[in-house]
Amino acid sequence: MISLSKKLLQKRGEAAAGSAAAGAPPESRRRAAMRDRLLTKEVQEMHENLPATCSVEFPRPDALHELVLTVRPDEGYWRRGAFVFTITVGEEYNLSPPEVRCRTRLWHPNIAEDGAVCLSLLRQNSYDGMGWAPTRKLKDVVWGLNSLFTDLLNFDDPLNTEAADHYARDRDGFERKVSEYVRLYAPR
Repeated sequence: MISLSKKLLQKRGEAAAGSAAAGAPPESRRRAAMRDRLLTKEVQEMHENLPATCSVEFPRPDALHELVLTVRPDEGYWRRGAFVFTITVGEEYNLSPPEVRCRTRLWHPNIAEDGAVCLSLLRQNSYDGMGWAPTRKLKDVVWGLNSLFTDLLNFDDPLNTEAADHYARDRDGFERKVSEYVRLYAPR
């Protein structure tokens, strides 16, 4: 039997648990709730369509908007490495793309040594028309990041111009440097 005192204690506990969320503006809470509902469906779909070369972890099981993707290419220059990306899905998702950082240092024309990633679908506005759209999903981000090591590798529109120039003038030297980075920073 629930007494009035038990009910009051329960309400106080709920109020304390929700106090952090209560400090956020109502619009912010509403956007975060919408994002979380979308992610509940998308995470399941992402797991069902995960490339064989990828694995996903959630550092905090209660936060689907923060995930870690590891890509282990099975072909190409980076085939012997394991590359870790953090993906943070903001409250404005699916109107805005997630933020992605590469946590593994590598020599790549489309990934800077500081972790910035150049991938059209992560841009709000892109020149090629392939930028972010509300119809894109988390699985598209995962497949795009995976493809940066194979078919989306782009030496013509680089973020790391030094790596792209290195490839243009000395492909063998580029491959040696990639192998050295993989050995030092991304061993499997």
